[in-house]
Amino acid sequence: MHLESFKKLGINITEEGGFIICKCDKIIGANIDLDFPSVGATENIILAAVYAEGITKITNAAMEPEIVDLANCLNKMGAKIEGAGTNVIKITGVRKLKDISYTIMPDRIEAGTLLCMVASTGGRARLNNVEPTHISPILNKLRECGCNIEEERSTIYIEAPKKLKAVDIKTMPYPGFPTDMQSVFASMLTTARGTSMIVENIFENRYRYIPELKKMGAKVAIEGKTAVITGVRKLSGSCVRSTDLRGGAALIVAGLMAKGKTVVTDIQYILRGYENLDEKLVHLGASIYKEEGE
Repeated sequence: MHLESFKKLGINITEEGGFIICKCDKIIGANIDLDFPSVGATENIILAAVYAEGITKITNAAMEPEIVDLANCLNKMGAKIEGAGTNVIKITGVRKLKDISYTIMPDRIEAGTLLCMVASTGGRARLNNVEPTHISPILNKLRECGCNIEEERSTIYIEAPKKLKAVDIKTMPYPGFPTDMQSVFASMLTTARGTSMIVENIFENRYRYIPELKKMGAKVAIEGKTAVITGVRKLSGSCVRSTDLRGGAALIVAGLMAKGKTVVTDIQYILRGYENLDEKLVHLGASIYKEEGE
């Protein structure tokens, strides 16, 4: 989708020796209808179209808050972007952008992950600098699990029960349940009361972390894009390997829940998406540390 969209904007694309080479004398505005509301493709088209000659219109555009934040930043720099946050975005090309200072939105996936870490351990916490409207699907599912959640303007308070209840989840484009929270919820639900079902509708191969959870005693069956999780009484500490960013976060959730010591390797994936996560968890009362060199 990224490359096909670039071609519609008049960009010549060749592939040589594993590299993608994009060249053009100028970018020309075009109408682009995405087959799927991809966040990355929508962002790439916006960035390319800002300097295009004429008008670019994206239909079936992604509607995630990150799209709105990007458009707000670019508009403050002098871009002309309309419709961000809807499924039709219009970009009128400009000649130049100006330097600005801009504060980016709170990370909604980090916020959701921290809430799940609290919920999975039966804890309570107050999360500051968060936008509750950005994570409504996450909050709704945590409430279904039995958590008490109170929302304020930029603060969320969560108090979890001793034992969570099973829930069913289907990942969808925004404003549906985010795919980036799928693995974290799956890990949390491994000790929930009952059987949970997760359907992954966005990405393929997003259950690579499941074999690692099984090492810790989780009971999960995978069939196609569906994971069936039967809650067990407890997980046991083990040595597990992070397979990707969100799968790695799921293993930390499991480690917080498990009896005994858990060692998570290949944490470079996790560090890419969670800043100072160990320090934040220590502040919440967790016993966690990074080994030297990690």
